Amino acid sequence: MSLRRKAARTDPPEALHARVEEFVRACRSPAIFEPGEKTIPLEPGRFDLQIRGSAVLLHVWNAETSLVRRILRIGREENGRIQLVTHRLAQGEGEMLVLDLARDGQEIERRAGRLEFRERLRRMLARQFVGWTIAQISAAPDLEHSLSPAYVRALLTKGSSAIAAIAADPDAGAGNTRAGVCDQILSFGLIWLHYLRQRERRRTVEGLKIFLPQGRTAVTSSRLAFLDRQHASYELFAFDSQGFTSRLDEKNYGNLATSLDPAAPVLQPAGPVARWIQRLIEEFGAEPVARPDGVLSIRLRGLEFARTMGRQMTYGVSEEWPVTDENFYQVEALARRIAEERRADAEARESAFYHIAPEKWLESMVRAAPATIDGSLLPEPLYTQVPAVAGSERGVIDLLGSERSGRLVVMEIKAFEDIHLPLQGLDYWMRVKWHLDRGEFQKRGYFPGLAIQPAPPRLVLVSPAFHFHPTTETILQYFSPQVEVERVGLSAGWRGSLRVVFRAKGAEKPA
Repeated sequence: MSLRRKAARTDPPEALHARVEEFVRACRSPAIFEPGEKTIPLEPGRFDLQIRGSAVLLHVWNAETSLVRRILRIGREENGRIQLVTHRLAQGEGEMLVLDLARDGQEIERRAGRLEFRERLRRMLARQFVGWTIAQISAAPDLEHSLSPAYVRALLTKGSSAIAAIAADPDAGAGNTRAGVCDQILSFGLIWLHYLRQRERRRTVEGLKIFLPQGRTAVTSSRLAFLDRQHASYELFAFDSQGFTSRLDEKNYGNLATSLDPAAPVLQPAGPVARWIQRLIEEFGAEPVARPDGVLSIRLRGLEFARTMGRQMTYGVSEEWPVTDENFYQVEALARRIAEERRADAEARESAFYHIAPEKWLESMVRAAPATIDGSLLPEPLYTQVPAVAGSERGVIDLLGSERSGRLVVMEIKAFEDIHLPLQGLDYWMRVKWHLDRGEFQKRGYFPGLAIQPAPPRLVLVSPAFHFHPTTETILQYFSPQVEVERVGLSAGWRGSLRVVFRAKGAEKPA
Protein backbone atom coordinates (compact mmCIF):
# COMPACT_ATOMS: atom_id res chain seq x y z
CA MET A 1 0.00 0.00 0.00
CA SER A 2 1.44 3.36 -1.00
CA LEU A 3 1.64 6.02 1.65
CA ARG A 4 2.16 8.88 -0.77
CA ARG A 5 -0.70 11.35 -0.60
CA LYS A 6 -2.30 12.70 -3.74
CA ALA A 7 -0.34 15.81 -4.67
CA ALA A 8 -2.21 19.08 -4.19
CA ARG A 9 -2.34 21.42 -7.17
CA THR A 10 0.23 24.17 -6.71
CA ASP A 11 1.41 27.21 -8.60
CA PRO A 12 5.13 27.58 -9.48
CA PRO A 13 6.92 28.45 -6.21
CA GLU A 14 8.93 31.33 -7.65
CA ALA A 15 5.78 33.00 -9.02
CA LEU A 16 3.90 32.40 -5.75
CA HIS A 17 6.71 33.83 -3.66
CA ALA A 18 7.11 36.90 -5.84
CA ARG A 19 3.37 37.68 -5.94
CA VAL A 20 2.81 37.33 -2.19
CA GLU A 21 5.97 39.27 -1.39
CA GLU A 22 4.89 42.05 -3.78
CA PHE A 23 1.43 42.24 -2.21
CA VAL A 24 2.78 42.38 1.36
CA ARG A 25 5.31 45.06 0.41
CA ALA A 26 2.51 47.20 -1.05
CA CYS A 27 0.47 47.08 2.19
CA ARG A 28 0.87 49.77 4.81
CA SER A 29 -0.33 47.43 7.55
CA PRO A 30 -0.28 43.82 6.29
CA ALA A 31 -1.95 41.03 8.26
CA ILE A 32 -3.22 37.49 7.78
CA PHE A 33 -6.59 36.02 8.67
CA GLU A 34 -7.68 32.37 8.86
CA PRO A 35 -11.24 31.17 9.44
CA GLY A 36 -12.04 30.98 13.14
CA GLU A 37 -8.74 32.55 14.20
CA LYS A 38 -7.57 36.00 15.21
CA THR A 39 -6.12 38.40 12.64
CA ILE A 40 -2.32 38.36 12.97
CA PRO A 41 -0.28 41.41 11.84
CA LEU A 42 2.73 40.72 9.63
CA GLU A 43 5.23 42.70 11.66
CA PRO A 44 8.86 43.19 10.55
CA GLY A 45 11.03 40.47 12.05
CA ARG A 46 8.01 38.35 12.98
CA PHE A 47 7.25 36.61 9.72
CA ASP A 48 9.23 34.77 7.10
CA LEU A 49 8.32 33.91 3.50
CA GLN A 50 10.70 31.56 1.75
CA ILE A 51 11.02 28.87 -0.90
CA ARG A 52 12.05 25.44 0.34
CA GLY A 53 12.46 22.96 -2.47
CA SER A 54 9.18 23.01 -4.35
CA ALA A 55 7.26 24.63 -1.49
CA VAL A 56 6.57 28.23 -0.49
CA LEU A 57 6.36 28.42 3.31
CA LEU A 58 4.93 31.29 5.32
CA HIS A 59 5.90 31.38 9.00
CA VAL A 60 4.26 33.98 11.25
CA TRP A 61 4.72 34.37 15.01
CA ASN A 62 4.12 36.78 17.88
CA ALA A 63 3.85 36.58 21.66
CA GLU A 64 0.52 34.71 21.50
CA THR A 65 0.72 32.34 18.59
CA SER A 66 2.78 30.86 15.79
CA LEU A 67 1.83 29.21 12.54
CA VAL A 68 3.49 27.73 9.49
CA ARG A 69 1.58 27.27 6.25
CA ARG A 70 2.56 25.91 2.87
CA ILE A 71 1.11 28.16 0.15
CA LEU A 72 -0.31 26.12 -2.73
CA ARG A 73 -1.77 28.78 -4.98
CA ILE A 74 -3.39 32.21 -5.12
CA GLY A 75 -7.17 32.50 -5.13
CA ARG A 76 -9.10 35.73 -5.44
CA GLU A 77 -7.50 39.16 -5.22
CA GLU A 78 -9.80 42.10 -4.66
CA ASN A 79 -10.41 45.17 -2.50
CA GLY A 80 -6.95 45.23 -1.00
CA ARG A 81 -6.86 41.57 -0.03
CA ILE A 82 -5.49 38.39 -1.53
CA GLN A 83 -6.73 34.86 -0.89
CA LEU A 84 -4.16 32.10 -0.47
CA VAL A 85 -4.99 28.41 -0.72
CA THR A 86 -2.76 26.74 1.86
CA HIS A 87 -1.85 23.33 3.23
CA ARG A 88 -1.89 22.76 6.97
CA LEU A 89 0.14 19.82 8.24
CA ALA A 90 -1.94 16.61 8.17
CA GLN A 91 -5.17 18.57 7.64
CA GLY A 92 -5.44 19.22 3.90
CA GLU A 93 -6.28 22.41 2.09
CA GLY A 94 -7.54 25.57 3.77
CA GLU A 95 -7.67 29.25 3.04
CA MET A 96 -5.92 32.32 4.34
CA LEU A 97 -6.43 36.00 3.58
CA VAL A 98 -3.60 38.50 3.40
CA LEU A 99 -5.04 41.99 3.84
CA ASP A 100 -4.09 45.59 4.50
CA LEU A 101 -5.51 46.76 7.81
CA ALA A 102 -4.82 50.37 6.79
CA ARG A 103 -7.36 50.32 3.96
CA ASP A 104 -10.51 51.99 5.29
CA GLY A 105 -12.54 50.85 2.30
CA GLN A 106 -12.57 47.28 3.50
CA GLU A 107 -14.02 48.17 6.87
CA ILE A 108 -16.62 50.44 5.28
CA GLU A 109 -17.69 47.59 3.01
CA ARG A 110 -17.91 45.14 5.90
CA ARG A 111 -19.81 47.63 8.03
CA ALA A 112 -22.34 48.22 5.25
CA GLY A 113 -22.93 44.48 4.96
CA ARG A 114 -23.40 44.15 8.72
CA LEU A 115 -25.89 47.01 8.79
CA GLU A 116 -27.90 45.47 5.96
CA PHE A 117 -28.14 42.14 7.77
CA ARG A 118 -28.95 43.90 11.03
CA GLU A 119 -32.08 45.30 9.44
CA ARG A 120 -32.98 41.88 8.00
CA LEU A 121 -32.75 40.42 11.50
CA ARG A 122 -34.85 43.26 12.90
CA ARG A 123 -37.66 42.29 10.51
CA MET A 124 -37.31 38.59 11.37
CA LEU A 125 -37.51 39.30 15.09
CA ALA A 126 -40.54 41.56 14.67
CA ARG A 127 -42.39 38.79 12.81
CA GLN A 128 -41.32 35.98 15.16
CA PHE A 129 -41.81 37.74 18.51
CA VAL A 130 -44.98 39.75 18.25
CA GLY A 131 -45.57 41.84 21.37
CA TRP A 132 -41.89 42.03 22.27
CA THR A 133 -39.83 45.22 21.99
CA ILE A 134 -36.48 45.16 20.24
CA ALA A 135 -34.65 47.18 22.90
CA GLN A 136 -31.21 46.77 21.33
CA ILE A 137 -29.79 45.40 18.11
CA SER A 138 -26.17 45.71 17.03
CA ALA A 139 -23.39 44.21 14.95
CA ALA A 140 -20.70 46.48 16.35
CA PRO A 141 -17.61 44.78 17.82
CA ASP A 142 -17.19 44.84 21.59
CA LEU A 143 -13.73 43.45 22.27
CA GLU A 144 -13.97 44.22 25.99
CA HIS A 145 -16.78 41.68 26.33
CA SER A 146 -15.53 39.30 23.56
CA LEU A 147 -18.50 40.11 21.31
CA SER A 148 -17.70 39.50 17.67
CA PRO A 149 -18.83 41.74 14.76
CA ALA A 150 -19.44 38.56 12.74
CA TYR A 151 -22.86 38.30 14.41
CA VAL A 152 -25.84 40.57 14.93
CA ARG A 153 -26.97 40.61 18.56
CA ALA A 154 -30.30 41.72 19.97
CA LEU A 155 -32.13 42.21 23.25
CA LEU A 156 -35.91 41.80 23.29
CA THR A 157 -38.01 42.90 26.25
CA LYS A 158 -41.58 42.51 27.49
CA GLY A 159 -42.24 43.98 30.92
CA SER A 160 -39.72 42.50 33.34
CA SER A 161 -38.85 39.65 30.96
CA ALA A 162 -36.13 39.67 28.31
CA ILE A 163 -34.53 37.34 25.80
CA ALA A 164 -31.18 37.43 24.03
CA ALA A 165 -30.92 36.80 20.29
CA ILE A 166 -28.00 36.30 17.95
CA ALA A 167 -27.79 35.67 14.21
CA ALA A 168 -25.10 34.76 11.68
CA ASP A 169 -24.98 36.68 8.41
CA PRO A 170 -25.22 34.14 5.56
CA ASP A 171 -23.00 36.39 3.42
CA ALA A 172 -20.21 36.71 5.99
CA GLY A 173 -17.04 35.15 4.61
CA ALA A 174 -16.93 32.47 1.94
CA GLY A 175 -16.42 28.72 1.81
CA ASN A 176 -14.87 27.41 5.03
CA THR A 177 -14.98 30.90 6.54
CA ARG A 178 -18.76 31.07 6.16
CA ALA A 179 -19.23 27.61 7.66
CA GLY A 180 -16.97 28.56 10.57
CA VAL A 181 -19.00 31.69 11.35
CA CYS A 182 -22.17 29.60 11.59
CA ASP A 183 -20.63 26.75 13.58
CA GLN A 184 -19.09 29.12 16.14
CA ILE A 185 -22.25 31.11 16.89
CA LEU A 186 -23.08 29.30 20.14
CA SER A 187 -19.89 30.44 21.87
CA PHE A 188 -20.71 34.08 21.18
CA GLY A 189 -24.40 33.53 21.88
CA LEU A 190 -23.68 32.25 25.39
CA ILE A 191 -21.28 35.13 25.99
CA TRP A 192 -23.98 37.59 24.86
CA LEU A 193 -26.61 35.93 27.07
CA HIS A 194 -24.32 36.06 30.09
CA TYR A 195 -23.37 39.69 29.42
CA LEU A 196 -27.02 40.74 29.27
CA ARG A 197 -27.81 38.88 32.50
CA GLN A 198 -25.05 40.81 34.23
CA ARG A 199 -26.18 44.11 32.74
CA GLU A 200 -29.98 43.85 32.90
CA ARG A 201 -30.35 43.45 36.64
CA ARG A 202 -33.98 44.63 36.67
CA ARG A 203 -35.09 42.07 34.10
CA THR A 204 -35.01 38.31 33.87
CA VAL A 205 -33.16 37.34 30.72
CA GLU A 206 -34.83 33.99 30.15
CA GLY A 207 -32.79 32.49 27.37
CA LEU A 208 -31.17 32.64 23.96
CA LYS A 209 -32.66 32.61 20.46
CA ILE A 210 -30.26 31.63 17.69
CA PHE A 211 -30.81 32.38 14.01
CA LEU A 212 -28.82 30.54 11.34
CA PRO A 213 -29.12 30.17 7.56
CA GLN A 214 -30.93 27.05 6.37
CA GLY A 215 -28.53 24.13 6.06
CA ARG A 216 -26.15 25.52 8.72
CA THR A 217 -27.88 24.42 11.91
CA ALA A 218 -26.53 20.89 12.47
CA VAL A 219 -23.49 21.73 14.62
CA THR A 220 -25.38 24.14 16.87
CA SER A 221 -28.43 21.88 17.28
CA SER A 222 -26.22 18.97 18.36
CA ARG A 223 -24.60 21.14 21.02
CA LEU A 224 -27.85 22.55 22.41
CA ALA A 225 -28.87 19.11 23.68
CA PHE A 226 -26.07 19.23 26.24
CA LEU A 227 -26.74 22.65 27.74
CA ASP A 228 -28.44 23.10 31.11
CA ARG A 229 -32.14 23.88 30.55
CA GLN A 230 -32.50 24.78 34.23
CA HIS A 231 -30.07 27.64 33.69
CA ALA A 232 -31.56 29.06 30.48
CA SER A 233 -33.92 28.24 27.62
CA TYR A 234 -32.72 27.88 24.01
CA GLU A 235 -34.42 28.02 20.64
CA LEU A 236 -32.87 27.57 17.22
CA PHE A 237 -34.32 29.11 14.07
CA ALA A 238 -33.39 28.62 10.42
CA PHE A 239 -34.02 31.42 7.93
CA ASP A 240 -34.06 31.47 4.14
CA SER A 241 -32.89 34.05 1.61
CA GLN A 242 -36.24 35.89 1.91
CA GLY A 243 -35.93 36.19 5.69
CA PHE A 244 -38.67 33.68 6.51
CA THR A 245 -37.89 31.69 9.65
CA SER A 246 -38.77 28.25 10.94
CA ARG A 247 -38.20 26.99 14.47
CA LEU A 248 -36.32 23.70 14.79
CA ASP A 249 -38.02 21.00 16.82
CA GLU A 250 -36.18 20.45 20.09
CA LYS A 251 -36.69 16.70 19.67
CA ASN A 252 -34.09 16.89 16.91
CA TYR A 253 -31.46 18.52 19.12
CA GLY A 254 -28.56 16.20 19.75
CA ASN A 255 -28.76 14.34 16.44
CA LEU A 256 -25.23 13.49 15.40
CA ALA A 257 -23.61 12.56 12.13
CA THR A 258 -20.91 10.38 13.63
CA SER A 259 -19.26 7.06 12.94
CA LEU A 260 -16.72 4.86 14.69
CA ASP A 261 -14.39 2.92 12.46
CA PRO A 262 -13.06 -0.41 13.74
CA ALA A 263 -9.77 -0.05 15.57
CA ALA A 264 -7.20 -0.27 12.81
CA PRO A 265 -4.51 -2.86 13.50
CA VAL A 266 -1.06 -1.32 13.32
CA LEU A 267 1.15 -3.43 11.09
CA GLN A 268 4.35 -4.16 12.93
CA PRO A 269 7.48 -2.90 11.21
CA ALA A 270 9.40 -5.63 9.44
CA GLY A 271 12.67 -5.99 7.61
CA PRO A 272 14.70 -2.80 7.10
CA VAL A 273 11.81 -0.64 8.40
CA ALA A 274 12.09 -2.19 11.88
CA ARG A 275 15.82 -1.51 11.86
CA TRP A 276 15.36 2.10 10.72
CA ILE A 277 12.76 2.85 13.40
CA GLN A 278 14.91 1.33 16.13
CA ARG A 279 17.80 3.50 14.98
CA LEU A 280 15.64 6.66 15.13
CA ILE A 281 14.40 5.75 18.61
CA GLU A 282 17.87 5.05 20.00
CA GLU A 283 19.65 7.97 18.34
CA PHE A 284 17.05 10.75 18.50
CA GLY A 285 14.32 9.62 20.92
CA ALA A 286 11.72 9.23 18.18
CA GLU A 287 8.17 8.39 19.27
CA PRO A 288 6.20 5.74 17.33
CA VAL A 289 2.46 6.60 17.61
CA ALA A 290 -0.37 4.57 16.07
CA ARG A 291 -2.69 6.71 13.95
CA PRO A 292 -6.41 5.90 13.56
CA ASP A 293 -5.82 4.87 9.93
CA GLY A 294 -3.41 2.10 10.95
CA VAL A 295 -0.27 4.01 10.00
CA LEU A 296 2.58 4.05 12.51
CA SER A 297 3.59 7.69 12.84
CA ILE A 298 7.22 8.42 13.71
CA ARG A 299 7.45 11.69 15.61
CA LEU A 300 9.85 13.93 17.47
CA ARG A 301 8.16 16.01 20.18
CA GLY A 302 4.90 15.47 18.36
CA LEU A 303 6.09 16.43 14.88
CA GLU A 304 5.62 13.59 12.40
CA PHE A 305 8.62 13.26 10.12
CA ALA A 306 8.20 9.65 8.95
CA ARG A 307 5.48 7.03 8.72
CA THR A 308 5.12 3.34 7.92
CA MET A 309 2.69 0.51 7.32
CA GLY A 310 4.84 -2.53 7.92
CA ARG A 311 7.28 -2.91 5.02
CA GLN A 312 7.10 0.59 3.55
CA MET A 313 8.31 3.85 5.00
CA THR A 314 8.20 7.46 3.86
CA TYR A 315 9.78 10.56 5.37
CA GLY A 316 9.30 14.32 5.23
CA VAL A 317 7.28 16.98 7.07
CA SER A 318 5.46 18.90 4.33
CA GLU A 319 6.40 16.45 1.54
CA GLU A 320 6.81 12.66 1.47
CA TRP A 321 9.59 10.58 -0.07
CA PRO A 322 10.17 6.82 0.12
CA VAL A 323 12.92 5.61 2.45
CA THR A 324 15.64 3.28 1.24
CA ASP A 325 18.92 2.08 2.69
CA GLU A 326 20.65 4.44 0.26
CA ASN A 327 18.84 7.60 1.45
CA PHE A 328 18.29 6.74 5.12
CA TYR A 329 21.04 9.20 5.98
CA GLN A 330 18.64 11.95 4.84
CA VAL A 331 16.02 10.72 7.31
CA GLU A 332 18.63 10.88 10.05
CA ALA A 333 19.64 14.38 8.96
CA LEU A 334 16.01 15.53 9.17
CA ALA A 335 15.57 13.89 12.58
CA ARG A 336 18.79 15.49 13.83
CA ARG A 337 17.68 18.94 12.72
CA ILE A 338 14.23 18.56 14.33
CA ALA A 339 15.80 17.24 17.54
CA GLU A 340 18.12 20.25 17.70
CA GLU A 341 15.60 22.93 16.81
CA ARG A 342 12.45 21.53 18.45
CA ARG A 343 13.38 21.51 22.10
CA ALA A 344 12.53 23.67 25.07
CA ASP A 345 16.00 25.20 25.37
CA ALA A 346 16.51 25.74 21.63
CA GLU A 347 18.58 28.82 20.88
CA ALA A 348 17.12 29.40 17.41
CA ARG A 349 13.47 29.76 18.38
CA GLU A 350 12.63 31.40 15.08
CA SER A 351 12.92 27.97 13.48
CA ALA A 352 9.77 26.62 11.86
CA PHE A 353 10.41 23.28 13.54
CA TYR A 354 10.19 24.96 16.94
CA HIS A 355 6.86 26.66 16.26
CA ILE A 356 5.02 24.22 14.02
CA ALA A 357 2.18 22.08 15.44
CA PRO A 358 2.34 23.19 19.12
CA GLU A 359 -0.71 21.05 19.98
CA LYS A 360 1.12 17.98 18.68
CA TRP A 361 4.09 18.85 20.87
CA LEU A 362 1.86 19.22 23.91
CA GLU A 363 0.13 15.96 23.00
CA SER A 364 3.49 14.18 23.01
CA MET A 365 4.18 15.51 26.51
CA VAL A 366 0.78 14.28 27.71
CA ARG A 367 1.33 10.86 26.14
CA ALA A 368 4.67 10.57 27.92
CA ALA A 369 3.16 11.42 31.33
CA PRO A 370 -0.64 11.07 31.35
CA ALA A 371 -0.67 10.61 35.14
CA THR A 372 0.54 14.21 35.47
CA ILE A 373 -2.74 15.33 33.92
CA ASP A 374 -4.87 12.80 35.80
CA GLY A 375 -3.55 10.23 38.24
CA SER A 376 -6.43 7.85 37.48
CA LEU A 377 -5.56 7.53 33.78
CA LEU A 378 -4.19 4.33 32.32
CA PRO A 379 -0.93 5.07 30.47
CA GLU A 380 -2.28 3.32 27.39
CA PRO A 381 -4.09 3.05 25.11
CA LEU A 382 -4.58 6.73 24.25
CA TYR A 383 -6.51 7.14 21.01
CA THR A 384 -6.37 10.28 18.86
CA GLN A 385 -9.46 11.60 17.04
CA VAL A 386 -11.58 8.49 17.59
CA PRO A 387 -14.35 9.06 16.67
CA ALA A 388 -13.49 11.82 14.22
CA VAL A 389 -15.04 15.29 14.48
CA ALA A 390 -15.80 17.05 11.20
CA GLY A 391 -13.80 20.19 10.48
CA SER A 392 -10.16 20.33 9.47
CA GLU A 393 -9.35 23.60 11.22
CA ARG A 394 -10.31 22.76 14.79
CA GLY A 395 -6.82 23.48 16.02
CA VAL A 396 -7.05 21.13 18.98
CA ILE A 397 -5.96 17.57 19.73
CA ASP A 398 -8.54 15.05 20.91
CA LEU A 399 -7.36 12.16 23.08
CA LEU A 400 -9.51 9.35 24.38
CA GLY A 401 -8.28 7.30 27.33
CA SER A 402 -9.65 5.46 30.31
CA GLU A 403 -9.44 5.51 34.08
CA ARG A 404 -8.27 2.34 35.76
CA SER A 405 -11.91 1.86 36.77
CA GLY A 406 -12.94 1.67 33.10
CA ARG A 407 -14.58 5.11 32.88
CA LEU A 408 -13.67 6.86 29.63
CA VAL A 409 -11.87 10.21 29.69
CA VAL A 410 -11.94 12.71 26.84
CA MET A 411 -9.01 15.12 26.73
CA GLU A 412 -9.03 18.25 24.61
CA ILE A 413 -5.55 19.76 24.24
CA LYS A 414 -4.87 23.35 23.16
CA ALA A 415 -1.53 25.12 23.28
CA PHE A 416 -2.85 28.64 22.64
CA GLU A 417 -5.90 30.66 23.61
CA ASP A 418 -9.14 29.66 21.89
CA ILE A 419 -12.55 31.07 22.77
CA HIS A 420 -14.22 27.96 21.34
CA LEU A 421 -12.30 25.36 23.39
CA PRO A 422 -15.24 24.41 25.69
CA LEU A 423 -17.61 23.70 22.80
CA GLN A 424 -14.92 21.95 20.78
CA GLY A 425 -14.42 19.68 23.77
CA LEU A 426 -18.18 19.15 23.94
CA ASP A 427 -18.21 18.15 20.26
CA TYR A 428 -15.84 15.30 20.93
CA TRP A 429 -17.39 14.35 24.28
CA MET A 430 -20.89 13.97 22.81
CA ARG A 431 -19.61 11.68 20.05
CA VAL A 432 -17.75 9.50 22.52
CA LYS A 433 -20.88 9.30 24.69
CA TRP A 434 -23.06 8.43 21.65
CA HIS A 435 -20.87 5.45 20.74
CA LEU A 436 -20.38 4.49 24.39
CA ASP A 437 -24.15 4.33 24.97
CA ARG A 438 -24.37 1.85 22.09
CA GLY A 439 -21.52 -0.32 23.33
CA GLU A 440 -19.52 0.25 20.16
CA PHE A 441 -16.02 0.81 21.53
CA GLN A 442 -15.38 -2.75 22.65
CA LYS A 443 -17.37 -4.20 19.74
CA ARG A 444 -14.98 -2.44 17.37
CA GLY A 445 -11.77 -3.41 19.10
CA TYR A 446 -11.00 -0.42 21.35
CA PHE A 447 -9.65 -0.79 24.90
CA PRO A 448 -8.97 -4.54 24.59
CA GLY A 449 -9.21 -6.41 27.89
CA LEU A 450 -10.80 -3.47 29.74
CA ALA A 451 -14.33 -3.51 31.14
CA ILE A 452 -15.63 -0.11 30.03
CA GLN A 453 -18.05 1.61 32.40
CA PRO A 454 -21.37 2.83 30.95
CA ALA A 455 -21.11 6.11 32.91
CA PRO A 456 -20.80 9.28 30.76
CA PRO A 457 -17.16 10.08 30.01
CA ARG A 458 -15.28 12.84 31.78
CA LEU A 459 -14.10 15.85 29.78
CA VAL A 460 -10.67 17.30 30.59
CA LEU A 461 -9.54 20.55 28.94
CA VAL A 462 -5.75 20.86 28.95
CA SER A 463 -3.92 24.09 28.15
CA PRO A 464 -1.17 26.34 29.47
CA ALA A 465 -2.76 28.20 32.40
CA PHE A 466 -2.51 31.65 30.83
CA HIS A 467 -3.97 30.46 27.53
CA PHE A 468 -7.45 29.61 28.76
CA HIS A 469 -9.67 32.29 27.24
CA PRO A 470 -11.31 34.56 29.86
CA THR A 471 -14.76 33.46 28.65
CA THR A 472 -14.09 29.75 29.27
CA GLU A 473 -15.71 29.84 32.72
CA THR A 474 -18.67 31.78 31.33
CA ILE A 475 -19.41 29.19 28.64
CA LEU A 476 -18.94 26.25 31.02
CA GLN A 477 -21.63 27.68 33.33
CA TYR A 478 -24.22 26.72 30.73
CA PHE A 479 -23.13 23.08 30.26
CA SER A 480 -25.48 20.31 31.37
CA PRO A 481 -24.54 18.68 34.70
CA GLN A 482 -24.11 15.37 32.85
CA VAL A 483 -21.01 16.84 31.17
CA GLU A 484 -18.40 16.52 33.91
CA VAL A 485 -15.64 18.98 32.98
CA GLU A 486 -12.25 19.65 34.51
CA ARG A 487 -9.73 22.26 33.39
CA VAL A 488 -6.04 21.51 33.84
CA GLY A 489 -3.77 24.55 33.57
CA LEU A 490 -0.11 23.93 32.86
CA SER A 491 2.95 26.05 33.53
CA ALA A 492 4.39 28.18 30.73
CA GLY A 493 7.39 25.84 30.51
CA TRP A 494 5.36 22.86 29.29
CA ARG A 495 7.73 22.23 26.38
CA GLY A 496 10.38 21.19 28.88
CA SER A 497 8.21 19.36 31.41
CA LEU A 498 4.59 19.19 32.45
CA ARG A 499 3.71 20.92 35.69
CA VAL A 500 0.09 21.46 36.68
CA VAL A 501 -0.57 24.99 37.95
CA PHE A 502 -4.26 24.56 38.68
CA ARG A 503 -7.20 22.18 38.44
CA ALA A 504 -10.73 23.53 38.28
CA LYS A 505 -14.05 21.66 38.15
CA GLY A 506 -16.68 22.95 35.74
CA ALA A 507 -17.00 26.73 35.79
CA GLU A 508 -15.29 27.26 39.15
CA LYS A 509 -12.44 29.74 39.27
CA PRO A 510 -8.94 28.27 39.66
CA ALA A 511 -7.71 28.29 43.23
